[in-house]
Amino acid sequence: MNRTFPMTREAGLERLSAFLTQAGLAYPGARNSDRGPCAQPTTSALSPYLRRRLITEAEVADAAGRALGDAGSEKFVSEVFWRTYFKGHLETHPDAWAGCLARAAADRDRLTAEPGLRRTYDDAVAGRTGVDGFDDWARELVETGWLHNHARMWFASIWIFTLRLPWALGAEFFMAHLIDGDPASNTLSWRWVAGLHTRGKPYVARAENIRRYTDGRFDPAGLDEDPEALDEAMPPREVSLPRADAAPGGDVALLLHLDDLNPESFPLGEARIVRVGGHVVHAPGASDRVREADEAAMADALKRAAAHFDCQATLVPADWDAGCPTVTTWAPVGPSADALPAGCLRVRRAWDEAAWPLATRGYSRLRKAIPQLMPH
Repeated sequence: MNRTFPMTREAGLERLSAFLTQAGLAYPGARNSDRGPCAQPTTSALSPYLRRRLITEAEVADAAGRALGDAGSEKFVSEVFWRTYFKGHLETHPDAWAGCLARAAADRDRLTAEPGLRRTYDDAVAGRTGVDGFDDWARELVETGWLHNHARMWFASIWIFTLRLPWALGAEFFMAHLIDGDPASNTLSWRWVAGLHTRGKPYVARAENIRRYTDGRFDPAGLDEDPEALDEAMPPREVSLPRADAAPGGDVALLLHLDDLNPESFPLGEARIVRVGGHVVHAPGASDRVREADEAAMADALKRAAAHFDCQATLVPADWDAGCPTVTTWAPVGPSADALPAGCLRVRRAWDEAAWPLATRGYSRLRKAIPQLMPH
């Protein structure tokens, strides 16, 4: 499997099949190893497709169970549910996203006011800190739009605790460049590394761990391996999961957004889709590579929607007036949700409806429910 990501549903399904055939059984033992951008991936690398739901968590988990069996797929399926957990947690703690954006804006002001901080930041994003491994990951991220998940954790820990850079600027840097950048997974992962998500328990990047899981490619010196977790005066408050709308009957327009580009499986009830619009909202500061991926994914979804519903499907502006009721799948907290037009009905997939209420606290509650949540 290579690390180019054609943004089509067909390509996502092909990658899923290749992973399950070639590497699925080896996943539990190999997944923590980052062997470099030129080596065979040790993970599925499905996240760019899952992030936009070109393929869905439900079909990926189901395919893994069928191909590998319950025992063979357990670890991989659990990782798929981590994505669902982060989505559900951010839906019930939306201040975590708003707070990250506000903190990043304030931290950018600090870069202007504090020359030393600006130099450290510029060196970090350009990959010239002198920290072995970190600099390579910074360049790999900018040049490819991709990092192994373990490298993301090491990078974030070094950014926060060794370089003493603001965590929200790191989260912003990732969102701008990751081809699978997701508001929930990215924001909450950075908070977790910082010791804010699981309060008082930061993720610590250790040189020995980096040596081991990069097959000795990197051996960083001078890491802070005994940091104090960050703290915040007002942790994100928990709110009730908002209610979804029921799918209307009769003629309706369907609005596609970047958080769910699998219109063939939308829970639309008796609605008759007479036109389809797609509205693309990129992450703040998104790189050209990310923007191109977003636009290619939307183009693929519109093409499939036109064929599936036998109607016109085109890009539309934010203030699209379809001339009839408009329905969309639930857009989780993030740029797409912020841009939904007033009055747009929002339906929610059964997967999210069942899992998100179990994601209000730690992951263990959702993990224990996985057997009941799996497609049957």
